[in-house]
Amino acid sequence: MPERLRLSGRTAVVTGAGSGIGRATAVALAARGCHLALADLHAERLAETAQLVAREGLRVSAHRLDVSDRAQVQAFPAQVLAHHVGVDLLFNVAGVGLGGTYEQVTDDDVAWVMDVNFWGTVWMTRAFLPALRSCDVAQIVNVSSVFGMVAPAGNVAYSASKFAVRGFSEALRWELEDTHIGVTVVHPGGVATNIANDARVPDGVDEAERQRKLAFSNKRLRMPPARAGEIIVRGVEARKLRVLVGWDAVALSILTRLVPVRYWRVLRSWIREETT
Repeated sequence: MPERLRLSGRTAVVTGAGSGIGRATAVALAARGCHLALADLHAERLAETAQLVAREGLRVSAHRLDVSDRAQVQAFPAQVLAHHVGVDLLFNVAGVGLGGTYEQVTDDDVAWVMDVNFWGTVWMTRAFLPALRSCDVAQIVNVSSVFGMVAPAGNVAYSASKFAVRGFSEALRWELEDTHIGVTVVHPGGVATNIANDARVPDGVDEAERQRKLAFSNKRLRMPPARAGEIIVRGVEARKLRVLVGWDAVALSILTRLVPVRYWRVLRSWIREETT
């Protein structure tokens, strides 16, 4: 078993820090005395998080960043290191939602969600790997989803992006196995964030269908973000390989072991019961 990772005095980069799981993770890290480089596309939300985590003796920097812009990501480590002496932890939390069947979403829709959810994670990891190699102990934390374990109908692009994050993280973990850098992949279940409300809606989805799917999604998003942030940070402290956030994530993990190919038949029946 790896030794517990003491977070006090270390520095973490957190993307998607302006709200939801990213903000909650930053708050949980700050409570443990971890210095923070916060990144988000939305400047106002980012400033709110920076105020929430501010405390005496803690170095906090806030950076507006679009993780889907490769040039911005490549320039980002220098900006962080202008404020911090090093980077020990990288939390790739930034993500977007996209509903719709394969025939409803366009290639541009798919490229957008992949650029943020997958390529943002890949580019951030490559950009900060040199800094992570320079410290004594480091951890990369990539947020996938329960839809990185199961791929329900109507979520073809989003599931593809989150399965990609999972595959990238697991392969990278074994490539770094003999180094001081660990890799944790996180699978959140129904956390009460704005991801459903902020999700892109394909042109092929009519308003009635959109509202029905939005109501169903928000009904399932129950866990307070603060609870999710604590679960994630505790998992990182224990240097866990995988962190399941919520009973639904645990249940789906078990389901995929029991029926790894035909799990959709079970999920479809459950969804029908929930919507009738």
